[in-house]
Amino acid sequence: MAKDLEAIAKSKKIKYFLVSWVDLFGSLRAKLVPARAIKGMQKEGAGFAGFAAWLDMTPAHPDLFGVPDPDSLIQLPWKPEIGWVAADLWMDGKEVEASPRVALKRQLAKAMKKGYRMKTGVECEFHLINADGSDIADGSDTQSKPCYDQLALMRQYPVIGKICDAMIEMGWNPYQNDHEDANGQFEMNWDFDDALKTADRHVFFKYMTKTIAEENGLRATFMPKPFTHLTGNGCHAHVSLWDRTGKKNLFATGRKDPRGLGLSPLAYQALGGIMHSAEDLTAIFNPTVNSFKRISAPRTVSGATWSPNAVTYGGNNRTHMVRVPDDGRFELRLMDGAANPYLLQAGVLAAVLDGIENKRDPGDPIHLNMYEEGHKVKTAKKLPQNMLDALRQLDKNKVIREGLGDELVDAFVKLKLQEWDSYSKHLSSWERANTLDC
Repeated sequence: MAKDLEAIAKSKKIKYFLVSWVDLFGSLRAKLVPARAIKGMQKEGAGFAGFAAWLDMTPAHPDLFGVPDPDSLIQLPWKPEIGWVAADLWMDGKEVEASPRVALKRQLAKAMKKGYRMKTGVECEFHLINADGSDIADGSDTQSKPCYDQLALMRQYPVIGKICDAMIEMGWNPYQNDHEDANGQFEMNWDFDDALKTADRHVFFKYMTKTIAEENGLRATFMPKPFTHLTGNGCHAHVSLWDRTGKKNLFATGRKDPRGLGLSPLAYQALGGIMHSAEDLTAIFNPTVNSFKRISAPRTVSGATWSPNAVTYGGNNRTHMVRVPDDGRFELRLMDGAANPYLLQAGVLAAVLDGIENKRDPGDPIHLNMYEEGHKVKTAKKLPQNMLDALRQLDKNKVIREGLGDELVDAFVKLKLQEWDSYSKHLSSWERANTLDC
């Protein structure tokens, strides 16, 4: 039986609900609903105009309804009179095919029918910058290798501490916070969980981080490459498949792994699916023009980009697209901070299920430093170098289309091609500086 949001509001003294959803571009949309009206909203949904968001709809489309999922309820720790709920999109009495959360839920249902339950964790990197976005917020954060810098970390304790306190209060079990590889960059980690819960928390984490930063006079950005000389913002995903009960990790091996990484045969098939579709998934995992300034970026001031440029995997080696840091899971390092939290999970699961169904072999792991010796790996596929190429590859991929649905892929590609067209018509200062006198 579904939880009664009206009753919960009374018991928890919630005055308002943010009925929230994410469009194809990852933009967070919401209506602020008074608790007195939430009973009707839980049944019928909050109304929206789909054309007003990135959903490939027109003003002629009927009303779009966001139906809140009561299991996703989060009471804002810093403003407890407000409850946040993730919503699923409906139109004309049917779920909207081209909506990210619906797409993920359908993938999860497909996996469950096969006896699989995907659990994931995400590592969301972000920069704390000044209000106008022109520079990092901490002018004293200047080390060439600032990763784990205690002084710089603690100067931002008012923000980092408040975010971590909120995660503790919400029961996310955060376990470490650190200054990352770029000046002004941070990462905060919480426990992995079922993929839908991780996606909902990922959405909320971005909202929470931006809100708390603003309350402290700063700005938080998850932009993939906000500064050309600094390491970009990744969003690494740790992936494992479990049995239907969620108690047995099917990626863990009960016998010796001949490849030496601690993965089961099923895990290697899943990894084979990731390797097979990685180039085409780049459009989803790295969805902006700016994303490709992180992939294959030149060496940063710290000495490394920490981002992949080829489709390879290895053991506990961060120079590969896929790292196997421990038994029973792998880390996909391709995604960046602009990735849509729901499409990120749905894309991973589509590739994983394809790999298992078709028994795809990822090949042997590569035990090289790809940043220094990548030229020696002649067979490795290269990742797309710009958004246009990535979109063209996604458009042709049958695996992703089958997993996410033609309607969603068509809408995503169409809207992103419009974005590319807008970008390509923009005259940059580089063009003027280098071709004005041609």
